Amino acid sequence: MQSPTQPPPNPFQNVPPPAALRVVVADDNPVVRAGLTALLSGREDITVVAEAADGREAYEAARAHRPDVILLDVRMPGVDGISALPYLVQIAPVVMLTYSRESEIVQEALRRGAGGYLVHGEFAADQLVAAVRDVKEGRAHFTSTAAGALLEQLRQGPGTGQALPEGLGGARPTHRNSAGFGLPHTSPPSTSAENLSQLQPGVAQSSSGWVGGRPAAPDRSRFQLSTREAEIMDLIASGMNNQQIAAACFISEKTVKNHINRIFAKLHSTSRSEAAAKWLGTAPGSGRGVG
Repeated sequence: MQSPTQPPPNPFQNVPPPAALRVVVADDNPVVRAGLTALLSGREDITVVAEAADGREAYEAARAHRPDVILLDVRMPGVDGISALPYLVQIAPVVMLTYSRESEIVQEALRRGAGGYLVHGEFAADQLVAAVRDVKEGRAHFTSTAAGALLEQLRQGPGTGQALPEGLGGARPTHRNSAGFGLPHTSPPSTSAENLSQLQPGVAQSSSGWVGGRPAAPDRSRFQLSTREAEIMDLIASGMNNQQIAAACFISEKTVKNHINRIFAKLHSTSRSEAAAKWLGTAPGSGRGVG
């Protein structure tokens, strides 16, 4: 009697599942840390291996656990996230996860090596999980505020970044000499705990009037755009179409069109080019710094 035909062996039957992504969460608010840990740990492919309350603890946890991704707040007591960032990115990709939406902070975080920048209130849980996975694979991830700041930086050109808010970020990363951190940073700093321990918040210099040798941006307060409308107007002025704006802001194209209709009404414009000229201060008679 002929034996029944045996099914062919499954070549993937004994392949172990991929290892879970290991994440360190650094935020000085224990409620935020607990919420992020619970959210991420609920995914099969992600595990939180450590939590930290400031940049120094984040660095120590990263050295001890060697995570795949670090979620890092900006403003924390002791060593803040911006100060610790150049040291952490030498261990693992870093996603800034913060309430800080100032463009100069976003730009400085990107200059110091952040692989993503997410502003609380601009993303859903699934988008956070997607950001962790994307940054691990080398794909940058930004919410709308961070994307707008990046576009602003590109429009300004090199060397025109604004000063950080007072007390944030300390000195720019530097090489250690006999006097401590005193030489301009030209390559990654040493990843020693001694170097990190010497980082202290500094006082950033403010500027007004002229920025990087160029006139200050036009006074846009007269347009009375909401925060979201201003973000979208920035993206319009950069040349993005509705589909690109929708993707950058994580909203639908219909919502983008609704925002644009309100923007055109407030700017008394009938086209994207006319609105952009008024927004950038290049329209005839618009002037700069004139209310």
